[in-house]
Amino acid sequence: MLVKTFASALHGVDALTITIEVNAGGTVPQGGHFYFLVGLPDSAVREGFQRIESALQNMGFRMPRRKLVVNMAPADIRKEGSWYDLPIAVGILAATAQIDAPALTDFLLMGELSLDGSLRPIKGALPIAIQARKEGFKGLIVPRHNAREAAIVDRLKVYGVEDLKQAIQVLEGQSGIAPVVVQTREEFFAQHNHYQVDFADVKGQDNIKRALEIAAAGSHNVILIGPPGAGKTMLARRMPTILPPLTLHEALETTKIHSVAGLLPDNASLIATRPFRAPHHTISDVALVGGGSNPMPGEISLAHNGVLFLDELPEFKRSVLEVLRQPMEARKVTISRAKISVDYPANFMLIASMNPCPCGFYNHPEKECVCGPAQVQRYLSRISGPLLDRIDLHVEVTPVSYDELANTTRSAQTSADILKRVMKARQLQAERFKDIPGIYSNAQMPGRMVRQLCCLNTAGHTLLKNAMEKLQLSARAYDRILKVARTIADLAQSPDIKIEHLAEAIHFRSLDRENWAG
Repeated sequence: MLVKTFASALHGVDALTITIEVNAGGTVPQGGHFYFLVGLPDSAVREGFQRIESALQNMGFRMPRRKLVVNMAPADIRKEGSWYDLPIAVGILAATAQIDAPALTDFLLMGELSLDGSLRPIKGALPIAIQARKEGFKGLIVPRHNAREAAIVDRLKVYGVEDLKQAIQVLEGQSGIAPVVVQTREEFFAQHNHYQVDFADVKGQDNIKRALEIAAAGSHNVILIGPPGAGKTMLARRMPTILPPLTLHEALETTKIHSVAGLLPDNASLIATRPFRAPHHTISDVALVGGGSNPMPGEISLAHNGVLFLDELPEFKRSVLEVLRQPMEARKVTISRAKISVDYPANFMLIASMNPCPCGFYNHPEKECVCGPAQVQRYLSRISGPLLDRIDLHVEVTPVSYDELANTTRSAQTSADILKRVMKARQLQAERFKDIPGIYSNAQMPGRMVRQLCCLNTAGHTLLKNAMEKLQLSARAYDRILKVARTIADLAQSPDIKIEHLAEAIHFRSLDRENWAG
């Protein structure tokens, strides 16, 4: 008897429907095998027969002792992972007439079976649910841990089950299990933009807060340079609190990436706040950009629509930093293998931090640096010029004085105060770029558009020319200064870039200064 069940395979952050055909019957040659699995399965799928046999026995069913052929179509797509256990097991039971499930073709099934028949969580439940609705399935059966994540998708009945027996009861229409219902918009806005940190916690550092406000307003990349303990990490961790809140579309896109990576907690639904990723400096190239034999998203994709924070930037391997350059420009990363090529989105804001020298006290107002000029220069040269060119704001962070730390009367600006100004600047940019697809902020402007929208008067041209000659800036740095100046003007609600806006933008190119490192 031939039976078809349906599952999904992940391809990047999307899913493809897989048809699982199970045929039971035929004779087995003496000493031959009973079970045949075809359709380009990997070892995890092949090992599923042992899990399925044990699960069926523990659930009161039997594994047939006759020829059993399982085909996973289309056969030219590699099937990876253990979550095909459930659709294969259900197909075997239906093909051997152990269950009667006439509605089987209306459902898409995914889940890894334990030996006792219970179901373990899967990766990518959200993109699988999106594909199931797109393909016209009436229902989706997944492990209970993934049900709320999949139920974000409307017009699709999502059933979260504990074990194989419950899945069969749903298919036979005998279960009292109701579909999981998630009020997506209500849950999203209930958790929307709630953070545990705030800029009000930071004493002093008004000039650094100003730089981060500019960065948030124009979606610019930032590098913070300062001695240990000056507050670089503390400031960076509060960056998401002043970025515009996620839209529902951005939240779905972000949740899909984390779902594919298997990083959503049990019973989670939407990610409602901008992600903040801070990988350790020992990270490998593949872990940062994504990849592997079974391509998975890396840290830059997990930071999509949020912030990627690289602390102690010179300590990262140079090869790791260099692979950042192309994704920072393209805002996506393409991972190519011999038989597969997948794209992962990577529209992130980069915040990097570093000490000014190996000992950390170069240019410190109180402590003496013990590094020689050559050591300092070697330390700074670990970061390539092309990478620095792609970072718009270079900000020197100075230590906070005791008086500022001990001052309890002065109230610091809150993240909400800064966010209001950022949102006003973003509204100007939304109006500016409303007819240009793919561009939403000043940092995304290509060179041609920079020259059209960032016009300077005669005094501005003179100032920028002198700065370019003195600092020996590249053409890319020239464009970055104009973009930052445009953002500063937007924060001031000024239609034109004035000379004070341009001067402030030039000020934020610290690492371009001649003899900065002695």
